[in-house]
Amino acid sequence: MTKDEVLSILNKAEAYVSGEQISKELGISRAAVNQAVKALRDDGYGIESKTRLGYKLISSPDSISYGELVQTIDPMRLKNVVILDSVDSTNNRLKSLEHEGAPSGTVVIADYQESGKGRRGRSFVSPKGSGIYLSYLLRPECSAEEISSLTAFVAVAVAKSLEAACDIAPQIKWVNDILVDGRKLVGILTELSVESESGAITGCVIGIGINVNLESSDFPEELRDKATSLSIVKGERIKRSIIISELISRLDLLQEDFPSAKDEYLDYYRSHCPILGKTINVYKIIGKDPVSATAQEITDNFSLKVRYEDGSEEDLRSGEVTIRGANGYI
Repeated sequence: MTKDEVLSILNKAEAYVSGEQISKELGISRAAVNQAVKALRDDGYGIESKTRLGYKLISSPDSISYGELVQTIDPMRLKNVVILDSVDSTNNRLKSLEHEGAPSGTVVIADYQESGKGRRGRSFVSPKGSGIYLSYLLRPECSAEEISSLTAFVAVAVAKSLEAACDIAPQIKWVNDILVDGRKLVGILTELSVESESGAITGCVIGIGINVNLESSDFPEELRDKATSLSIVKGERIKRSIIISELISRLDLLQEDFPSAKDEYLDYYRSHCPILGKTINVYKIIGKDPVSATAQEITDNFSLKVRYEDGSEEDLRSGEVTIRGANGYI
C-alpha cells in the first residue's frame, strides 16, 4: 500500500512535496518514500524531484490502482473494492468472495482477465491495460419475478456512466449490449446464486466489460466490424479510473434503486433502445436457426414484444436478437 499512498499524496498536491512531509504523513521512513517513488517511476509515472523541494507528479500512465481510484472514490468505499493485476475472471473471483460472506457492494476489478466470460458461454476479449473488467456484488431483497429485470437496470446504469464520464451517446440493444455507432462497446453478464432449499436469491454477481483503449487490431478479425472501443469513438485514449469511479457510483445508486425505481430505468431503457420498429433476427436456442421478426416495444417488465412474419406476437423474456446495421447483423 505504501506506493499507492505516496501516489495519492502526489496526486493531490499542486506543488512539490518534500520526502520529509510524506514520511511524516504516512509514518514511514524517508528510505521507504524513496523506494515507493522508484517503484512508481518503474510503473510509468513521471515524478520530478528537486533538492530542497521534494517530489512532483508530472505525468501518469493509464493504470488501475488504489492510488488512482482514491482521487475520486472515498477511501471508505474502496475498502470493499479488490484491485487485481490479473485474474481468470472477475466474476469467478467475486463469486468466491460472495460465498465467503462479502457484503453487497463488493467490487472486483482487474487489469487483465485470462478467461473473461461473456453471455451464452462465449469468451470476452480482455487484453491487458486496455479495458475495464469489473464485477459488482448485489444482494437484493426481491422476488424471482423482479430479479429478471436486473440486467436491464444494470445496462441503464452502465450507459449513464459512459454518458457522464465520456460524453458519448450509448444505446442499449435488448437485452443488455451497450452500443455506440451501431457497434458493441460493453458486455454485461449477470450470474445468480440461489439457496437450494428455499429457492431464495442469495446474491447476484454483475460482470461488466468495457472496451476502453482497444485498437481495431486488438479484436478478433470476426469482431472488427461489430465491436468498438471508447478510444476509437473519441479519437483519443481515455483514462480508465475516471470511468471506474463513475461506474461504481452508478452501481451503488442502482443498489438503492432496485427494484423500486423501475419507471425511471424503464423510461431511459426505452428511449435508448435502437431496435424498436426494426426487423431483427431472434435466437431462442443456441445452435438453432434464427427467426425473423419486427421489434414492437419494450414492455413494462423489460421484455421485448416481437411480431413474427406470420402475424403472431410474443413477449421475449430471454434469448438474443440481432439487428441489421451497415456491416451486417450485430
